[in-house]
Amino acid sequence: MSQHDTPLFTGLMNHSKKNPVQFHIPGHKKGAGMDPEFKEFIGENALSIDLINIAPLDDLHQPKGMIKEAQDLAAKAFGADHTFFSVQGTSGAIMTMVMSVCGPGDKIIVPRNVHKSVMTAIVFSGATPVFIHPDIDENLGISHGITTDAVARALEQNPDAKGVLVINPTYFGISADLKKIVEIAHSYDVPVLVDEAHGVHIHFHDDLPLSAMQAGADLAATSVHKLGGSMTQSSVLNMKNGLVSPKRVQTILSMLTTTSTSYLLLASLDVARKRLATEGHELISRTIDLAERMRDEINGIEGLYCVGKEILGTKATFDYDPTKLIISVKDLGISGFDAEKWLRESHNIEVELSDLYNILCIITPGDTEKDASTLVRALKELTEKLKQDGARDPITVMLPDIPVLSITPRDAFYAETEVIPIDETVGRTIAEFIMVYPPGIPIFIPGEIITKENIEYIKTNIEAGLPVQGPEDYDLRHLRVIKEHRAIR
Repeated sequence: MSQHDTPLFTGLMNHSKKNPVQFHIPGHKKGAGMDPEFKEFIGENALSIDLINIAPLDDLHQPKGMIKEAQDLAAKAFGADHTFFSVQGTSGAIMTMVMSVCGPGDKIIVPRNVHKSVMTAIVFSGATPVFIHPDIDENLGISHGITTDAVARALEQNPDAKGVLVINPTYFGISADLKKIVEIAHSYDVPVLVDEAHGVHIHFHDDLPLSAMQAGADLAATSVHKLGGSMTQSSVLNMKNGLVSPKRVQTILSMLTTTSTSYLLLASLDVARKRLATEGHELISRTIDLAERMRDEINGIEGLYCVGKEILGTKATFDYDPTKLIISVKDLGISGFDAEKWLRESHNIEVELSDLYNILCIITPGDTEKDASTLVRALKELTEKLKQDGARDPITVMLPDIPVLSITPRDAFYAETEVIPIDETVGRTIAEFIMVYPPGIPIFIPGEIITKENIEYIKTNIEAGLPVQGPEDYDLRHLRVIKEHRAIR
C-alpha cells in the first residue's frame, strides 16, 4: 500500500455508501435518532461513519483488516515497527507505555515535570518513580528537559530500573539530547519511553528536533491531534522491536481503551497520517517560515520577548521547535494570564496556555498570514495600552520547589487520609494531585511532603486566575493528606 492510501477512511466511506439497515449501536442510527439541531450542525456525512466495530469495519482491540492496514501504514510513516491507534488520547498511550514495562515495586526513571498521566500510570501500576530534576529556566520560569548526565547518574544508581521516560519535546518545544539518552539507557538494557505529545510533526522535517523513533526509542506516545491534523483525543503509540513486547503493549492498551471505539477519531488518524507522510515536509516548512516571521515581529515589540535559537546551548536545551512561540510578558508588569484574558476579551484571540510569566502560541499548517498579523497587531496594542496606563514593575520569577517523595504515589493514594485546611498542611504528606492545567505538570503528587513555599506558589497561581486543578476541593481551601496516628496520652 502507498502512503497516499487511506484504508480505514476509504473503507468507512464505502460502507456508508451502501447505506445498510442498522440494528446495532450507536442508537442515533446515522443521525435519525438524535436532536435535529445537533444533527444539522454536525452533518450527515460525519454521522454516517460514527459507527461501531462490526465485522466489516475491523476491531481496534484485535485489528486484522482495515484498522491493521491503517496502523501498518502509520508505522512506516513514523519509522516504527508497530503503531497502535489510541482513542483515549495521548494520556491513554502514555499510561500504556508505563504499565507495559512496570509492575508493583518496579522502578521507573522519570523527570519531575511529567504530565499527570505518567503519575496516574505509576499509581495504577504500583511502580516507584525515581525522579530526575529537570533544568529550570530562571528567566522564563519554566522547566526544560533532563540532561544526559542526570540520566547516566540515575541509571548508575538504579540499574534495575524498568524504564526511562523522557519528554521530547516539552510542552514549550524544547528537546534534550534524546539520541544520547537512548544510547545510555540501552547500555543498561533499559527501554526508553517518550512522551511525544507535542512532537508529531518533528518526524517529518529535518529542521526540527529528532523524533523518538529517529532517536531509537522503544515506545513513543504521540498526539496526532495536537499538531498533526487529526481530531481531538486521537493519538498513536509508536514502537520499536527489542526490549518491550508488542503483544504486551496491545494487551495493556486494550485494557485501558473503551470497547466502543470512535471510528471518526480512527479515520481522522488515517487521513492525518497520509497528509503528514505525503505533504508534511512542505506544510511544515511553510509553518516554520510563518512562525519565524512572527517571532521576529514580536521581538520588535518593546517589553516582549519571544524565545528563539539563543535558548540553545545548555545540556537541557539541545534543540527546539520554532513553531512554538513562547512569549514572555513579565517585563510588561503583567502575568501571562492577564495577557491571555486581554487577548480573548479585546481581540477574540485564544492562546494555547498562559502561566505566571508567559503565553504560548502554537503555529501549525492551519494558521494563515492573516492570523499571524492579527496576533502581532493585538500584542502591539496591548503594549501601547499598558504604556499609556503608566509604568509597571517587571514581575519577578517565582519558582516552585520540587518536593521530597516520602512514600510511593500508589501507597499515598490508597492510604487512610483526612481533609484539613490548606494552611495546616505544611509538613504533611499529600494524598492527591495538584497541577496547573495546561500544561498538566503536577506541583504535588501523592506521597510528597507539602512545603510552605509550594503552598505559596499554588496561591500565587490561584490569585493570578490560572487553572489550578487536582484536589477534591475545587476552591483549594482544603487538601487531602495521609492521616497521622498519634500516640494515646
